[in-house]
Amino acid sequence: MSDAGTPTTSGFFARLKQGLAKTHQAVTRKIEEATMGRREISEAVLEKLEEALVTSDLGITTVEQLMGKIRWQVKRNELNDADKIKDSLRSAIRDILVTTEQPLVIDPLQKPFTILTIGVNGAGKTTTIAKLAEIFKQQGYSVMLAAADTFRAAAIEQLEIWGERTGCRVIKHAPGADPSAVAFDALQSARARSADVLIIDTAGRLHTKAPLMEELKKIERIIAREHPGAPQETLLILDATTGQNAISQARMFSSALKVTGIALTKLDGTAKGGVIVGIADALHIPIRYVGVGEKVEDLRPFNARDFVDALFDD
Repeated sequence: MSDAGTPTTSGFFARLKQGLAKTHQAVTRKIEEATMGRREISEAVLEKLEEALVTSDLGITTVEQLMGKIRWQVKRNELNDADKIKDSLRSAIRDILVTTEQPLVIDPLQKPFTILTIGVNGAGKTTTIAKLAEIFKQQGYSVMLAAADTFRAAAIEQLEIWGERTGCRVIKHAPGADPSAVAFDALQSARARSADVLIIDTAGRLHTKAPLMEELKKIERIIAREHPGAPQETLLILDATTGQNAISQARMFSSALKVTGIALTKLDGTAKGGVIVGIADALHIPIRYVGVGEKVEDLRPFNARDFVDALFDD
């Protein structure tokens, strides 16, 4: 059985490039507009470039870091041509992203390898779970799912539908049940059936007085108590279309839980894909997956070089 870090293929690179088309146009067009036709790099050009990067959703702190490097290179006469700025930015962004390139690897010795998925409602948690389940099954692993988002009946039903489509057993309780109880039962069932992987869905918003993060912490404690070392992965699902709000969400969840990986979804539907740079720079959490479409094959392990090439190449 192979791990989840299968290298990206040329076919996926084409889909990645297509999926990043809106972000590519937004980022590269703004950079080109700021530097085009400028024979020398004046402070006015640098200020225009800085504004272009900020409006490309890279994040203010990250932009300041990038511009600091650009200004330093200009001062040392390493960038005496505005056309070279794009290459310098490309290299700097790749350096940031490559530090978070760390594919998820399933450890068969820790079965059930337990993945706790978290994120706000609408980020694409359930569909990402379904894609992961299909990917793992294709790699030869047996997979079970747990419907621990008990506060939305629709969430349970949706996971059941995906369970049927992917051929994965779904452990569920009645709507409104204790999410930790679902996680507990799912873990016991996964053990009894010798499942390789258990993926747990969770709520992104609660309709009760209990704070969301406290509920998630409780699930985390129950899992750890029953299965030492679990969850082996706490995967945060972020929606790229939310732009800078995705960074705020990541900070919020990582302040309460030990987030071990990020999956960035819906890159195909936004011009805000540059936010991945801000996420990588601010949080230093491994980016496990990027999603550029609805199909299973449109969710792939993150590859920094491929991402930067798709972002900058025409």
